[in-house]
Amino acid sequence: MTIEQKIEELNRRREEISLGGGQERIDRQHKAGFLTARERINALLDQDSFQEMGLFAEHRCTNFGMEGKKMPADGVVTGAGSIEGRLVHLASQDFTVSGGSAGEMHSVKIVQMMQACLKTGSPFILINDSGGARIQEGIDSLSGYGRIFYNNVMLSGVVPQISLICGPCAGGAAYSPALTDFIIQTRGARMFITGPSVIKSVTGEDVTAEELGGPNAQMCISGVVHFIAENDLDAMAICKRLLSFLPSNNLEDPPQFEAEEVIMPDKGLNSIVPLNPKQSYDVRDVILHVVDRGDFMEVQEFFAQNIVIGFARLQGRTVGVVANQPAVMAGVLDINASDKAARFIRFCNAFNIPIITFVDVPGFLPGVEQEHGGIIRHGAKLLFAYSAATVPKLTVILRKSYGGAYIAMCSKDLDADRVVCWPGAEIAVMGAEGAVEIIFRNEIKNAADPAARHQELVREYQESFSTPYAAASRFQIDDIIEPAETRRYLAMALDIVHSKREFRPQKKHGLIPL
Repeated sequence: MTIEQKIEELNRRREEISLGGGQERIDRQHKAGFLTARERINALLDQDSFQEMGLFAEHRCTNFGMEGKKMPADGVVTGAGSIEGRLVHLASQDFTVSGGSAGEMHSVKIVQMMQACLKTGSPFILINDSGGARIQEGIDSLSGYGRIFYNNVMLSGVVPQISLICGPCAGGAAYSPALTDFIIQTRGARMFITGPSVIKSVTGEDVTAEELGGPNAQMCISGVVHFIAENDLDAMAICKRLLSFLPSNNLEDPPQFEAEEVIMPDKGLNSIVPLNPKQSYDVRDVILHVVDRGDFMEVQEFFAQNIVIGFARLQGRTVGVVANQPAVMAGVLDINASDKAARFIRFCNAFNIPIITFVDVPGFLPGVEQEHGGIIRHGAKLLFAYSAATVPKLTVILRKSYGGAYIAMCSKDLDADRVVCWPGAEIAVMGAEGAVEIIFRNEIKNAADPAARHQELVREYQESFSTPYAAASRFQIDDIIEPAETRRYLAMALDIVHSKREFRPQKKHGLIPL
């Protein structure tokens, strides 16, 4: 055989493998509204940047009719490429090949990409589209999953890990995405342990917990899924945008963009928050006024909506934002809000992302259900996460900050680098009315006009304790600022503390109350 013939055979084999399960199955994939494994890679990566690895890998199972059965690339496409010029390693499961089922060689290919991420300091992306374990391979398939899970943990906190759910992600396979940093799920994709789930809609007014439907569609409102995409192309766009905020690894800082030369006061902030502590507003309006170009990427939008988290930039630098949401449950901290914020804070800390906290919190949610659910344990996660974080921590108290929730929302006692508040802020153990009813119960009861005396004492309490000046006098507040100056103040503070270094006691790791 001549070299020309060998090259011709090579090209024929490559073309045959690149068709996956064949044109008929590709057409079926398209008809269902999904891209193929390779089409997803092409949509995600920079043009002509993909270098495939493991193209000719094959299974070696001989059980249950598997001997000699062709499974191109063993049902997963793996390799390296670039997104906006930055290196990533990825694996894309091919549903056209035996339903994308994962066997021994399938898992080996994924694990090798994960290990390459550790060597090169590059993010890892897994595009999930698989019916689960390849039953014919038995223990080899289970062992493969185990190695993927182990390497998910090895990569954790070293490089960003992003899972895209673009089809079924069934059984034990669902635990790999759960071990990664972010999950992006498309409409119509299914992620479950024992039963199917379909996200019905992600646009317009249809996006409610009720509209999502089905027991496992709770994925997007229970904190499992971080982003919902309309389709495969939308999922790739979300992934690209997310990576634009993140460093490639834990030894780098996030990408920095051009900063404004002059920051002008934003008078719109002076009237955005109502003075009445019982009146709601959307804290995202505050965030959009403060961050660069109003560009805020919210994370877990449909989970624990009483707290808002996400990524933005301030003077070109990536920041993580945590904010109480008065428009939902008055912004109170509950079990889910504590978990949501704590996990996000720990991610930011692992990848050198400063944290800006906007506070308007009435306290932790009371009630038997929360107590039985472990609000003390879950609330302690938030305290632990903020205390353990060594990245720059900037806190702005917008309106009210009461009790233990004041401490938990990154107070100066949790080593915040800057804590400032707006002039209408109230900082106290509790609201004035509740405090007066406890402290002066007998005096109000015995007064000639109990209602009038009650209001008089409320005013006295507010003037004495429910103002930012009492906290500022104890240096628990670094400054009281005009709302319009918030962006400029935070930008200056971040410029000062962005290179901070903290030395903590040597230990293997802290014990967060899980």
